[in-house]
Amino acid sequence: MIHQQTLTVPSRGRGTIEITAEVEQIVAASGVRTGLCNVFIRHTSASLIVCENADPSVRQDLERFAARLAPDGDPLFRHTLEGPDDMPAHVRSILTQTALTIPVVDGSPALGTWQGVFVWEHRTQPHRRLVVVTVQGDA
Repeated sequence: MIHQQTLTVPSRGRGTIEITAEVEQIVAASGVRTGLCNVFIRHTSASLIVCENADPSVRQDLERFAARLAPDGDPLFRHTLEGPDDMPAHVRSILTQTALTIPVVDGSPALGTWQGVFVWEHRTQPHRRLVVVTVQGDA
């Protein structure tokens, strides 16, 4: 059995947006009891992460760390067609993930107690991100 759905995730600019509940709803609607859930973002300047969802300071610290690794306006970067955050957003996306695979156990994503699924927007301006969720397995 395969079930697929695309989420539209609006961002307010750089930062994380939790989509755990939406992923859980898609898995539940699929009817899959045992299998895999693949989550894929269709962009090159945003990514996906499984991260702690209890303490937002974890994600704030990640944002500060990413700013050190790929600072906006770094003269190293030539690709600046869409502004000083353009290439840093691509670097951040490449260093993280564009796809996640989560086991489905007893009809639910098998996330740990403090784990959540997040879109990590790397651009400073708001965007609408498309996330494809595919659930595959046995009913």
